[in-house]
Amino acid sequence: MRIGEIAALMGLTTRAIRHYHHVGLLPEPERRPNGYRAYSVRDAVLLARVRRLTELGLGLDEVRDVLADDAGREPTEILEELDADLARQEADIKERRRRLSALLAEPPGATGPVSPALAALLAQAPRTDSPSAAKDREYLTLLDATSTGSQEMLGLLGTLVADPAVVELYERLDGLAEAPTDDPRIAPLAADLMAAVPEELFAAIPKDGVVVTGFKEALLAEFTPAQAEVVGRLMEAFVEKGRG
Repeated sequence: MRIGEIAALMGLTTRAIRHYHHVGLLPEPERRPNGYRAYSVRDAVLLARVRRLTELGLGLDEVRDVLADDAGREPTEILEELDADLARQEADIKERRRRLSALLAEPPGATGPVSPALAALLAQAPRTDSPSAAKDREYLTLLDATSTGSQEMLGLLGTLVADPAVVELYERLDGLAEAPTDDPRIAPLAADLMAAVPEELFAAIPKDGVVVTGFKEALLAEFTPAQAEVVGRLMEAFVEKGRG
């Protein structure tokens, strides 16, 4: 297995695996003639052990001590522990899917388990069937769940979200669903969307930026080409304004 394959198998990042090499938790495997590391099943077993111990709250130094004590154990015994751990994860996934099913069963417009700040924000939003507005609500939910500064930013978005004119902006974006990327409506819409953003919001943007490259690519993939052109311009202008 290559590093990306074993990382995907174990639910780890390649960066984490390289760090384990660096601190001596995982021996460097032999390299193939092309220079790539070649990982074995035994490496996977060891990584599974490291992951399980870190999930239990042990620090890497403590994990190293435990692994040293377990050096003589049979791989079968460790694999049995891994199987038990996977059973626990399976039960956790079932519970998360149960919660997701409950959310999917909620009526349209329901906010679900979001923060009070986001619930209050969405309550102000005008009713609309716009697909672009629905996407925006999803992104706000993601921001709410992942950003440490989301509460302040959500509060600053109140004026924008409550403005009935924002529905017209969403509808203009919807109207670009079948348009080419050189449609003359793209630039004016991107400018109007940018102009609608409250100035106070830019002061709340972290100076190291608000958009991770991979996330930006994934977000733009949700839109048709002309719509993605508008959203991409908006994101670039948003980041530049925040750095100013």
